Parts: sequence; C-alpha cells; structure tokens
Amino acid sequence: MSQVFHLRLATDSLAIQAQQLGVSIAALSDIRVSVHADISKTSPFYLQLHYQLSMPTPSMAHRLEWPVWQSDKVGFADYLWEETCLECFISAKIPQAPMAKANVPYIEINASPDGRYALYQFDGYRHPDTLPPPALMTDIQTRATLDWPTSSVNSSSGVNLARSVDFERYLHIPVTPLPHQQYAVYGTVIEHLHPCVILWVDKTALYFAPSHATPPDFHNRQHWCKFVL
Repeated sequence: MSQVFHLRLATDSLAIQAQQLGVSIAALSDIRVSVHADISKTSPFYLQLHYQLSMPTPSMAHRLEWPVWQSDKVGFADYLWEETCLECFISAKIPQAPMAKANVPYIEINASPDGRYALYQFDGYRHPDTLPPPALMTDIQTRATLDWPTSSVNSSSGVNLARSVDFERYLHIPVTPLPHQQYAVYGTVIEHLHPCVILWVDKTALYFAPSHATPPDFHNRQHWCKFVL
C-alpha cells in the first residue's frame, strides 16, 4: 500500500499571489496536489513517486506552465526549481536542530514534467551552499539517475474533463533493499520523505508541501514526514 501525501499550498504570500494572478484566494486554495510513494514489489526495486495535480478551473489549468514530455529532454539538468518542478527530499535522520549545519546528509530530487531531472547531495542544512548544489554521484564520474516509467510518458498532461486529475507524472528512483524492510537511495536510508512541488502559473510560483515553514523552506526537516511502508 502506498503512502499518500496531500500537499498544501504555502499561505504566507497567498493574497499577493492571488492578486498577481487575478484570481481569488479560494481558487488558489482549491488547487489539489498529491503524491503517492511506494516501493516496487519485485526486483529491480524502486522508490515509486506518483504526482497528481488537479486545477480548479480549465482556465487556470491552461495558465499552468507544464511542459510536455519529450524523450530527448531526459537527462540531468540544473536549476529546475526555476520552473514547474516535482521534488522530493530523502533523509535517514531528522537532526534535533533541523536547520543546523550538522553532519546529517540528505538527498534532493528535482524533476521537470518534460523529462529533465537532477539529484543532489547535501551533508547538512543547505550545505554546501553552492549553486547549483553538488550532484549526487554513484562514483567519482557518474551522476545518480532516475527512471521515467512508460506510465509517466502516457500520463495526463492537460485538462481532462473525464478524470479528476489534470496533470500527473511518475518517477522511479533506484533503491537497494536492506534488512528489516528498509531501503536506501544511493546509500541514504529512506526514513523520512518530503515530496513537494513548485508550480509556475504564468509568472507566479506556488509552493506545495505536506507541511511548511514560514517562509516556505523545503529543506527544513522539522516539516518532513516519516516514510511508512
């Protein structure tokens, strides 16, 4: 059974965002974003992330910047958070001071609906603080990768009046099985997950996560969830 994360829109700038877009606060609050997380049942094993998005009106759906899938786009790319971006943070531990630069590593995953992606490695809160962040490496020369399953390529990418989901994507991240029903992503044990999404509607960024710091800060592990299989 998958763990379902219902993502909430950050509200610290909600009135300003509604004014910028010329819509009501209620309309923005009616955007629905959820992420289903699970581990595949057979080898090869993956952390499976299924992002689903429903817009409150067709007009708002048409204003959403959601690039179409392109197989030739698949590959590593930096700065995806400057566009509509599907994200997930993974950590084995939550430090007592979540924003301290303690030696508690975590992984950040970024993915664009068009197929580009990036996996980053941090050894503490936003550390190192270089931009772009250091890529997660499988060895000294090879960047970590993720897979786009066929279901993602064929998934909904626009207003679909016959379904409750307007947009969706599937991501598969390779994992290694460990004892006691645990799994690791490139060496990091999956104990806490923080799936989140940045949606760009026209030129306005909207931030979605299960829980938010103020102002929004996806890296603040005080707001991350325990991963439950």
